[in-house]
Amino acid sequence: MRVYLGLNKPWPVQYLTFLGHALRGDLGTSISSHTSITSGIAQVLPETIQLVIVGLVIMVVIAVPAAIASALRRRRASDAVVRVGVVVASGLPTFWLALIAQLLLATDLQIFPISGEFSPHIYVPDRTGMSLVDALLGGSVPIFWNGLCHLILPATVLALPFTAQLYRALRTEIIKVLDSEYVDAARAKGLSASRLMLAHVLPNAGGPAITILGATVAMMIGSAILVESVFGLNGIGAYLTNAVNNSDRFAVIGGVLVIGAIIVAISFLVDVVQLARDPRLRGLQAVK
Repeated sequence: MRVYLGLNKPWPVQYLTFLGHALRGDLGTSISSHTSITSGIAQVLPETIQLVIVGLVIMVVIAVPAAIASALRRRRASDAVVRVGVVVASGLPTFWLALIAQLLLATDLQIFPISGEFSPHIYVPDRTGMSLVDALLGGSVPIFWNGLCHLILPATVLALPFTAQLYRALRTEIIKVLDSEYVDAARAKGLSASRLMLAHVLPNAGGPAITILGATVAMMIGSAILVESVFGLNGIGAYLTNAVNNSDRFAVIGGVLVIGAIIVAISFLVDVVQLARDPRLRGLQAVK
């Protein structure tokens, strides 16, 4: 068995062999399920990506209007109230927030479903691994709405602690841009407040926000482990939880490696987006 697993070889050789298999997409075999780790992660990863995407949408929908309103009403009572609320939200532990939201909004008030991807009587054929996309591909809007209702609460719980970071960064940048001379010139030309905000303020204040969004994706994937466990979602968080409970080290290594690769890819994509949207950065690159 040692020869079959390659454990009789020196450690550097074992490590290089592992890297070679990983580059080919072979992350080994799970000890607990005796199936390919790559195929197991491929089955559950789309569900986590879907949860993170919905969470990002909720985060942007909440943070951007709140940051704009606070920047326009800075040093007023409403701005102070929002900032205090943001500080409180940023300090809430994800697992505690998930349990409280599930208890109050799902169990007591019954506004949202308590757990799962769909209601028990609904079956959606698996095409992409994303339940909402599969429902749309099946041509059923009611099933899509049912899945969205199941996803809103966990996605909100996942997004809320990170919404504070985006709000603070965007508020600070909006205030800086509002105090700039070119915005004063645009006001002097008679631009409306909405056009001024959309055409001049937000594009120039969005740089740090885009960077934060990229970093948030990585942190959301880590927090998804807790959220998926509480709400019964079958994503990579549940996969890693089961691997840890079963002492499946190979599955844990494979899952963490995939998450790390996703983080690196997103960081690279954020850099590309920043270079594409900001000519000043392209000028710095040209000088270097």
